[in-house]
Amino acid sequence: MTYVDTSDISARMFITVLLFLLIIAPLISLGVLRLFQSKKKSGLMLIGSGIAVYVIFQISALFLDT
Repeated sequence: MTYVDTSDISARMFITVLLFLLIIAPLISLGVLRLFQSKKKSGLMLIGSGIAVYVIFQISALFLDT
């Protein structure tokens, strides 16, 4: 059994993956579930908020990088 070397992962990449797994993916999957339940407004709002979180994170990362 071998170990995976995680020393090459940057802090930004780690935070991006963590944010995706904890916030963005659940919002989008709940939105899709609501769409299948015929709750169109709630579903689109959840999907839109997941996309908004991603956009806000990318904009903040862009400004914090410089």
